Amino acid sequence: YNATFAGFCELTSLQYLDIGYNNLRGNLPECFSNLTSLESLLLYSNQFSGSISALKSLTSLRTLDLSDNYFEIPSSLGPLFNLSKLQSIFADNNTIYAETEMHSLAPTFQLKEISISSCVGSFPQFLYHQHDLRHVYLSNINLKVEFPNWLLENNTNLYALDLANNSFLGPFQLPSLSHTALSYLDISKNSFYGNIPNEIGAKLPSLWFLNMSKNNFGGSIPVSIGDMNSLRTLDLSNNKLTGGLPEHLAMGCSLLSVLILSNNRLQGSMFSSNFNLINLRELQLDMNLFSGRIPDCLSNCTFLTTLDLSDNQLFGDIPRWMGNMSSLEEIVMANNHLEGPIPKEFCQLNLNLKLLDLSVNSISGSLPSCFSPLWISQVHLSRNKLQGPLTDAFRNSTILVTLDLSNNRLTGSIPNWIGRLSQLSYLLLNNNHFEGEIPVQLCKLGQLSLIDLSNNKLSGTIPPCLKITTLNDVSQEYVRYVAAVAQAPSSFSPDEPIEFTTKNISYSYKGRVLTLLSGIDLSCNKLTGEIPHEVKNFRKIIALNLSHNSLTGPIPPAVSELKQIESLDLSHNNLSGKIPSQLVGLTYLSSFSVAYNNLSGSTPERTAQFATFEEGSYLGNRFLCGPPLPNNCSTDGPSSLTPTASTDNGSIDMNVFYVSFVVSYVMVLLSIAIVLYINPYWRRAWFHHIEAGITSCYYFVEDNILPKRFHCGNM
Repeated sequence: YNATFAGFCELTSLQYLDIGYNNLRGNLPECFSNLTSLESLLLYSNQFSGSISALKSLTSLRTLDLSDNYFEIPSSLGPLFNLSKLQSIFADNNTIYAETEMHSLAPTFQLKEISISSCVGSFPQFLYHQHDLRHVYLSNINLKVEFPNWLLENNTNLYALDLANNSFLGPFQLPSLSHTALSYLDISKNSFYGNIPNEIGAKLPSLWFLNMSKNNFGGSIPVSIGDMNSLRTLDLSNNKLTGGLPEHLAMGCSLLSVLILSNNRLQGSMFSSNFNLINLRELQLDMNLFSGRIPDCLSNCTFLTTLDLSDNQLFGDIPRWMGNMSSLEEIVMANNHLEGPIPKEFCQLNLNLKLLDLSVNSISGSLPSCFSPLWISQVHLSRNKLQGPLTDAFRNSTILVTLDLSNNRLTGSIPNWIGRLSQLSYLLLNNNHFEGEIPVQLCKLGQLSLIDLSNNKLSGTIPPCLKITTLNDVSQEYVRYVAAVAQAPSSFSPDEPIEFTTKNISYSYKGRVLTLLSGIDLSCNKLTGEIPHEVKNFRKIIALNLSHNSLTGPIPPAVSELKQIESLDLSHNNLSGKIPSQLVGLTYLSSFSVAYNNLSGSTPERTAQFATFEEGSYLGNRFLCGPPLPNNCSTDGPSSLTPTASTDNGSIDMNVFYVSFVVSYVMVLLSIAIVLYINPYWRRAWFHHIEAGITSCYYFVEDNILPKRFHCGNM
């Protein structure tokens, strides 16, 4: 390292030096002061540390890039004050600190570009002396001061200003005069409040990028924004804006390609017929109070790729023209009052659609069999009124990751082609009317993390070959693949929530949490047979619910190998035998129930998590004993409580019991009828007693009940 820089230091006539991305570390050598002819010094993305005092003699320096290191840089940039030719400095992702003593002298340089992040303390004071700034990027600085509108006043040539995530307070202040040079303004993730100034369109007329999201702005959207006829991106999301969308904005900003107004309090109709935003590529109006029908003027947005109208009060049918918008990749219209069928025209979106979320509406009819987008990764159609069989919908969507059709009225069997969806991780078909057996083709899906088939009419046995995992455990190649398909940053992190019941409570999961979730819910069906011993292969499972079925046989000891499980519900079945004592080793288990089975023997030792489970976890097992149940096991051992009719596992064959009871009841009735038919004396006596009983009941009602009723009616 020292020998390398010793060689550099001898190059006194060197003008350009780029040693970025070399994993160099340590302090800068003092001999750097010999490089007086250096005009550009690029040290980015290394592991340099210490001070930058070795650079104070580089008087020819014009561009300095120190970003992504561990330098300790004063926010005043004091060591660089004498570099009069310095025009550009980039120091993001270093240790920027505020000095205890402020510099009284002004720097000799006049910067054109500056980029500093992670500065803790005060606003860089040297900026007060800068008058020729063109690009200013000062983000992630923990400041609690008002907006520095003097930056705009002092730098009339300023082109881009990024002050995101700086904790700025107070109202947003505009310059006193119109600033025609500013094209890029980002003041998102601050604490600005008050109204957006009405004259913003007049004072900043040349903006093509405006991001004021994640503040506390209130009031209405200024009409003057419609005067920004160069605007391409407008993001006012996550504020407290009220009122409607200005018609002047929809007419004047004809070049607008990105419009994001999510999570405000906007209301009324979205757009009127006066609409000129034909260049829109991304429209996000979710989480507002918009009402009415989806406006037909959006059919003119032929370049639209993302449409998010979720969490509003929209009603009416899904427009058929939406199927003609061949560029659409994401359609999100969940949590509205939309109704009618999914248009068959949606089949024209099969080439580009990647995300479809129409959940929590009143959409009816059947799924178009031709609707099977090739590149779709997420389908959310839960909580609607869809009906009919699944047929061939999504048959060719082989890279599908999430298929959520829960809480509908779908019928028929689960199709075998579901085994072709090799990338499927989340399958939710619960609360429908599916019948038939669980297809063994599910065993071909090696990426499954969540299976919810509960509350259907499924029969047959549980396929022993089922596999379960978490997306967090699969290969990084698959994670990168899914990220590329879903256009997620670095790992599969869908924003659309998935609802899953665990610990008897229904939760919504999304984002990073979803990659850690794994579970199987087959409850409330008509499944028979035994719990397969292959359940031990569900090693990473968190929730397993097989309740309310007709499962028989013992609880497999292999369940004790599910070391990550938190919720286990085997209640309301016909399970028999003893509860495996090894279950006490499930240290994460917080919800457990084997109630209403035919289990026998003693309950598990009340230790670890099992010390927290009360009587309700074991109710309805006649031959089960031990705490927390009231019946103690006898001194001869729990086997004395088991029925003598079964010597192998202490269970009662309930089917035999029911049959023998019904046969005995019928035999008694037949015996009485035969006796009465043969013996006339007994027959007359029988009818006499019946008549006497009817008469007694009549007079009892007359004397006791009717007077009281009339008496209460007169009170």
